Amino acid sequence: MIKLNVLKLLEKNGKTKYWLYKQLGMSYQNFSKMINNETKSIRYENIETLCLLLNCTPNELFDITEE
Repeated sequence: MIKLNVLKLLEKNGKTKYWLYKQLGMSYQNFSKMINNETKSIRYENIETLCLLLNCTPNELFDITEE
């Protein structure tokens, strides 16, 4: 299973979920689902924006687990 690693990256960068939510400009419902790994897909533009905001690569943005 692939999981979004946003919470760890936010902590590393000293940022909050609220800060990220405001930067992304998406609905809170979609943001919450994405952050909590409850979504089936993420748009490429959101992946790019997350990488730019969190100063990371796509490899750092995602974790692969054996669930």
